[in-house]
Amino acid sequence: MLCPQRMYNKAAAPVTPVSPDLRRYAVALLLGISAATVAVTVAPGPYYDLIEWPPSDAALSHIFAPVLSPATLVSGLLMPFFFLLVGKELWEALLHERSFLHGRQAALPLLLSFGAMAGAALAWWGLSALLQTAEEAADTHGWVVPFGSDIVLTYLFGSLIFGRGHPALQLLLFLTVLDDLVGLLLGGIMAPLSPGLTEGTLRLLWLILPLGAAFGGYFALTRPAKARTATEVTHQRATQIWPWLVLGAVSWLGVAASGLPPALGLVPLLPAMPHADRGFGLFAEAEGFLSDPLNRLAHHLPIPMIAVLFALGLTHGGLDLAAIVEPTSWILLGSYWIGKPLGILAALGLAGALGLALPRGLVRRDVAMIAGLMGIGFSVPVVLLASALPGGAMQEGARLGLGLSVLAGPLIVVISRRRGQHRTG
Repeated sequence: MLCPQRMYNKAAAPVTPVSPDLRRYAVALLLGISAATVAVTVAPGPYYDLIEWPPSDAALSHIFAPVLSPATLVSGLLMPFFFLLVGKELWEALLHERSFLHGRQAALPLLLSFGAMAGAALAWWGLSALLQTAEEAADTHGWVVPFGSDIVLTYLFGSLIFGRGHPALQLLLFLTVLDDLVGLLLGGIMAPLSPGLTEGTLRLLWLILPLGAAFGGYFALTRPAKARTATEVTHQRATQIWPWLVLGAVSWLGVAASGLPPALGLVPLLPAMPHADRGFGLFAEAEGFLSDPLNRLAHHLPIPMIAVLFALGLTHGGLDLAAIVEPTSWILLGSYWIGKPLGILAALGLAGALGLALPRGLVRRDVAMIAGLMGIGFSVPVVLLASALPGGAMQEGARLGLGLSVLAGPLIVVISRRRGQHRTG
């Protein structure tokens, strides 16, 4: 019988390097957070007036936020394109047969992901029972916030540890993508159940629009192009991007009006859109050579996404250092630094008991590094704050906790260097 370490120590598999765009996104997000933090420190009044300024009281503003402001425009109108990219990567990873996440191979990564979320929730509840005294915290669902991770920041530090061609990055990206999407969806479902925080309700009938857009796109564009008798005109019509943009607007409107997070507004179209026949890995650089509509649309987004993530950091990333005394800062930080890593390691132990091996090229030490990097959270969790926690001190404390969680990245990099973690690629 093989010892556990040998069971996980398999020959490394070649992995297509991850696109350098992710690093650019991370740098843009960090620059936005830094600028916002300076503004909060130097001129907090004008900063908050700017990001919360409502330019319109039109009825449309209440579709995806109680008040239309620069902050909600970024999270509700621009971030959907980011999550289209994110959802695309997850969908293709689970769909393509050559992906290490296809079929039974997805069992262990899924187990690790749900272990991370369970650990975060348990840590939130335990630390809240010990530290939280505010009465208004009783009816919140703040435990949803640490479900989300940060795709671009975890990748930035992960690439410094493993290198761009290491298979550990694929597992890390899968965990962050799934946690983010589940966190957003669960946060949207839980928000109407906290009447003291939001005035929203779930209006599920509106979901007819995204479902109709997806089915309409599939039966009008994608399916006819797959027929053996399809003409060249039919193929060209299916590969055009503009019809999908129109359907995307319909889908976004339905998701936003339903009460779910508008950031997920374009995701329902993913199963319906034509996609490549094979995958190269999550956010693979080689996808730049693919010509299907889904990848062609993704090719147009890298530069706009740099601006979007900078705007996210600028409008949502102002860290008030005075909030260090707020219990929510430490509750959220503990959820990331204690709950998530322990949840992943516990899931890894369960996986070993069930006989589930890690993907080729990974050993347990790699998973330990990944568990530490999963202690970083910002881009998605910071969007969830407005609907998960009361405004004021609790939100500012949670935001600071998220900012402090980013320090896990440099810390894990230093630890990996001292322990001789080798980079590949």
